[in-house]
This record gives sequence, C-alpha cells and structure tokens, in this order.
Amino acid sequence: MDFLMIINLLGGIALFLFGMKLMGDGMKSVAGNKLELILYRLSNTTLKGVLLGTGVTAVIQSSCATSVMVVGFVNSGMMKLRQAVSVVLGAILGTSITGWIICLNYIGGSSGIGKYLSSAVLTGIVAAIGIILCMFVKNKTVKKAGSILMGFAVLMFGMSAMSSAVSSLGEAEGFRNLLTSLSNPVLGVLIGIAVTAVLQSASAAVGIIQALSVSGTISIGAAVPLLLGVTVGASVPVLLSALGATVNGKRAAIIYPITTSLSAAVCAALFYIGNAVFKFGILENTTDPFVIALLNSVIRFAMVLMLLPFTKLIEKLVTLLIKKKKDDEDDAPLLEEMFISHPALAVDQSRSAMCEMAERSLKALTLATRLLTEYKEDAYDQVAKLEASVDKYEDGLGTYLVKLTGRELTEQQNKDVSVFLHTLSDFERISDHALNIAESAKEKKDKKLVFSGGAQEEMNVITGALNEIVKISTTAFIDKDIESAKKVEPLEELIDELCDTIKTHHIERLQAGQCTIVSGFVLNDILTNYERVSDHCSNIAAAMIELDVDEFDTHKYLNRIKNKRSDEFEKQYEEYAERYKIV
Repeated sequence: MDFLMIINLLGGIALFLFGMKLMGDGMKSVAGNKLELILYRLSNTTLKGVLLGTGVTAVIQSSCATSVMVVGFVNSGMMKLRQAVSVVLGAILGTSITGWIICLNYIGGSSGIGKYLSSAVLTGIVAAIGIILCMFVKNKTVKKAGSILMGFAVLMFGMSAMSSAVSSLGEAEGFRNLLTSLSNPVLGVLIGIAVTAVLQSASAAVGIIQALSVSGTISIGAAVPLLLGVTVGASVPVLLSALGATVNGKRAAIIYPITTSLSAAVCAALFYIGNAVFKFGILENTTDPFVIALLNSVIRFAMVLMLLPFTKLIEKLVTLLIKKKKDDEDDAPLLEEMFISHPALAVDQSRSAMCEMAERSLKALTLATRLLTEYKEDAYDQVAKLEASVDKYEDGLGTYLVKLTGRELTEQQNKDVSVFLHTLSDFERISDHALNIAESAKEKKDKKLVFSGGAQEEMNVITGALNEIVKISTTAFIDKDIESAKKVEPLEELIDELCDTIKTHHIERLQAGQCTIVSGFVLNDILTNYERVSDHCSNIAAAMIELDVDEFDTHKYLNRIKNKRSDEFEKQYEEYAERYKIV
C-alpha cells in the first residue's frame, strides 16, 4: 500500500463519515424533537425498548448516539436503568442497517440496463436532487430532506473512494498474508475493536470491511472475528459520555461495553466450538459487501436474542460493578444541557428534579420535627445534608429553567415552567426552616430544656398539623393534583391560629411559673419556623391553582380565599380544627 493509496483511503473514510453524519442529522431534523421524546416515553417495556432502540438507531445511523442519549436520560433520572438496557440492545441491532445501505454502492452492471442502475448513476441522481432541494426550495422540511439526500450521496462517494483505494490490494502478497492472519479469532477481534475505537463508528468500520471485501481476499473466517470486534469497539464513545455523570449515568454508560463484550465472547465461543465439531466448510469462502452486511446483521441479531432474557441480570451486574457511595444521594442529579434544545424532554427532566427536591424537603422537615421529641445526632446531620442538597437543586434548576424560558414552549410547557419557577424557592425555604427546627432541637437537648406537660401536648398537636400540610402540598405538587392543593389553605389558616394560641398559653404558663423564659425562646423560634413553613406550603398550592386557570397573583388569590370563605373552605377548616384541637 503506497502513500497515494493511503491518502485516497483516508479521504474516502472522511467522506463516508461526513456523509453518514449529514444523513443522520438530516433525519433527526425531519423527525424534529420526536425521536428523543418517543425513546424516553415509550420504552416502558423490554420489547418496546428494543424495538425503539433499533428504530431510532436506524434513523440516526449511530448506536453510539442512541446509547449516549440513553445515558443522558438515566443520568437525569428520567429513565430507569432497566429501560436503558433494552434500548441499548435495540441500538446494537439497529446499527446494522447502515451496512445494507452501503450495499447500494455495489448494485448495477457495466452493460445494458445495469449501467443505468449502477451506484454511480444512483449517487449522481440523488446528489443532483439533494442540491436542488437545498439551494432552490424555501420550505424548511424540504431543505432538510435535501440534506438527507446530500448526506447519502456523500456517503456513497466515500464508499466508492474507499473501494477504489483498496481495489489493487488483492494482488499484494503482504496484504494477503495479513488477511490470512486474521483467521486467528483473537487477533481479528482486537483489530476490529481498535479500528472502531479510532473511527468511533461501527458503521464506518463495517464500511471499510465491505470496501476491502471487494478485493475478493476476505474470507468468512476472517470477517466474523472482525465484525465481533467492531461491535465491542463501538462502546468507546459511550464510555466517554460517563465522565461527570451520576452513579446511574455511569451504570447506563457501561451497559453497552458489557453487553457487547459478553455476547461477543459467547457468540465467538459457540461459533468456534461448532466449527471444531462440525467443520464449517464456508469459512474459506470469500465475501463481498452483501455477505458482510448479512454477517453483521446475523451476528448482532444473535447477540440481542441471546441477551434479551437477561435484562434484569444485566441491570444487577452494572449496579454491582458501580456501587453508590454514601454521599452520592446528597448531590442533585445533573440537568442535561443537551435537552434544552428539546423542550418536552427538558420540562420532563425539570419536573423529575423538582419532585425529587420536594421529597427531600419533606423528608428534612419530617426528620427535624422528630428531633424535638427524640434527638439523635445522625438524624440532625441528615437534615443538614438534605438542606444542602436542596440548595444545590435550587441553584441548578433556577439556572436551567431560565435557559429553558428562552426556548419556544407550548402553552402547557409554559405553565409547567412557571409553576417550577414560582415554587422553587418555597421548597428550598422549607428545607431551610427544617434545619432551623433541627437546630432548635439541638439547643433544647444541649441546654437540657424540657417543655411543660401542657406545652409538649400542644407542640405534638401543631407538629401533626405541620407535617400534614407539608405532605399535602408536596404530594399535590408531585401528582399535579389541584383538588388536593385546595385543601392546603384551610390548614394553613388553622396553623396560624394554633401558633397564636400556643404563644398565648405559654405566657399564661410563664406567669404561673410553669415554664421558663429560656425554654420560651426556643418554643417561639420553633413556632415561627412552623408558621413560615405553612406559609410556603400555601404559596406552592396557590401557584398551582392560579396557574391552572392562566392567572398568577398569589396575594390576590389568598386574600380572596380568606375574605370570602366558601362552604368547601369552611367544611375543610372544621375537619382540621376537630382533628388538631388544643384545649
């Protein structure tokens, strides 16, 4: 292989890769944001996941791109690990479609009608139509279709250039000796892995093998290990996507290399054991691009079929390999920037993060109120960690949501983002007040303060009411339950009244010598935080209700509710008053 041949081969590979990217990007553009959305929302069963993974990969011409997309979904908490396994299996199979597209380059003949059906004529026609659509048509969708055709044409030109560059290799004795050595399965697999890792494209690696097969020197025995290596080598770009990912994101990233490595090893073992027993006579037969495409599809189909019953085991295996550290739970999940250009995904991702933030605020408050009667140092530390993690959620979500508002959103997406932005600080402040309550509990324990019997009973009553209002507002937010949100305001008003009543009773007990001034300071701090928490719950519920009817004025809403108490409000208030009664 002389220098000029190497340059021509590299040029052909470059054209092929560029054409494949152009065609894949064009197909994604025509599909809009629907591919990612379909992949995220419809992969809820193993079979659906495999079919969708296959379909999406066939469209975008890259199993790596599909797998990286899946890593993003899992990383942001939008997709479960088990869903990711099935989609990755589909991606392994879907990438074999490109090999059949490449075969179009080798259709046609040199005489008769065959010369008019040749790849050169087909490529020329496609290129001409593509450039006309791109340059002279104003419709954006048609222009994108033109990009797809241009990508296909460039891909075909690249394949022709590669085939031309290696056409004379069949006569070179050194090249024949190299191909003979590829019948060593281990060497063949390693070369396949190396080539694919360098090119970062399984389709490109298969295309090169197809181009080499035109020389008539690649046997089936040499092609099989090469193709097995190609399937494993395609996992390198997916592994790179795990850098900076969460624990689950890293687990999703290693699904591809683990599944391809294990299945390739089993396929190789079965194939070569079968050959040792039955002596496959076809291994010495030479291949052509069509045989390579068929072998590639058969190998990948066998790998997916083999792995399909073991999706749960694969999930357990990756979970065991990458273990979650104790502190991992305290960090907010990464909000994928690549979803910003796909508002439907970005809104869903933001909702998942908001729900997790709400649950952590609820957990922090529940633990904090429990410390008032049963103080434990590790529980106090947990409240502090939860409060710190909720702060991270607020920072990350605030920045992300502001970026999202700059995108073109549907009416419902605008409503969702508005609710997120208006409730974000409320959930964060609930966790702040939870930490304040925990600090009051710590002060009470360190100073050995004891509330009088009457004060403790009253605190038990109002604590029950507080935990209920936070649970109602959090659950209403997570479930988008407007009816439950309407139950918040009556309880908020009762909590305000309970706080006033307890403070009045404390003064009476203080005058009677039943309480001390020091314990009264702690009691007042706790009640102030209780009152603030219930106010934030009221804000969350009000934001949900007002934005549901295309308005937003929480003060106006709350004043209207309190000044004009409906029968429903009164009924709900009486129920709460009966449940949380202070004598």
